[in-house]
Amino acid sequence: MATLKEVQSKIVSVKKTKQITSAMKMVATSRLRGAQTSMEAFQPYAGKFAEVLGSIAGSAGEDASPLLVPREDVKKVAIIVCTSDRGLCGGFNVNLTSKAGKIIKSDLEGKDVSFTCFGKKARDWAKKQPQPIDDEFIGVVGGDVEFAVASSSGQKLINSFLEGAVDEVYLIYSKFINMAKQETTIKQILPIPSLEDVVGESVEEEKDSDTLVSHLCEPSSDALLGEMLPKNVFIQIYDALLQTSTSEHAARMRAMDNATKACEDMVDELQTIFNKTRQAAITSELMDIVGGAEALKG
Repeated sequence: MATLKEVQSKIVSVKKTKQITSAMKMVATSRLRGAQTSMEAFQPYAGKFAEVLGSIAGSAGEDASPLLVPREDVKKVAIIVCTSDRGLCGGFNVNLTSKAGKIIKSDLEGKDVSFTCFGKKARDWAKKQPQPIDDEFIGVVGGDVEFAVASSSGQKLINSFLEGAVDEVYLIYSKFINMAKQETTIKQILPIPSLEDVVGESVEEEKDSDTLVSHLCEPSSDALLGEMLPKNVFIQIYDALLQTSTSEHAARMRAMDNATKACEDMVDELQTIFNKTRQAAITSELMDIVGGAEALKG
């Protein structure tokens, strides 16, 4: 059985750990509010963009942009993996990298795959894989996500697609559902599967209700669609970064909350052990005293 000093030392150590996890939970909660505000503020712009794009797509042809044309023989695939830079957020990063590993082994087996990594965890994971890293962005997820980062990375991938260096591009990120649930999501962004996938569910609902506004286009709808589709790719990447950033803080807040509760349980258990050990020590001393007194009487 451990001595009183050892148990007391463990109690002090666990209490200090509890203070750290509690402070990290408070920091994650504060950052979560900021990230969620940025994510929600971007939604009206993305929704309006999808609405206008849906209106123009209705009057444009399927061959309006090469970004809509799938390749007959897919040989080279680029995967954008969005993770955090730091750990201590439960299985958040592992779920994202595992998703990338599964799709490579199943759907993309036999194809040349390369990575574009957002976050240190994605980069560190990709370095251990046989596939090369085309580009990496550190310090983006978890902080103030800038649209310029999404547009620059998206433009590189679009250029690679148009030049034939890449046949398909997939985006893996964490979709923020609520504080308790973040969903690992994979989405094909190049070539754009269909115009319905571009405009989104909200525009589909407006189409069904015949309330979608028609737009007069100058120049033609095809030319305007060719300009808007690349921006739609940028918006998807930027939205994925905002969603992943918000999900990271939510996952870390939940992980630190669980760690704090675990520390409280450990303190209770150690306190019980401490009381039992002290009682055993007191009982042993009393037995020695009683034994000594009986020996003197004898």
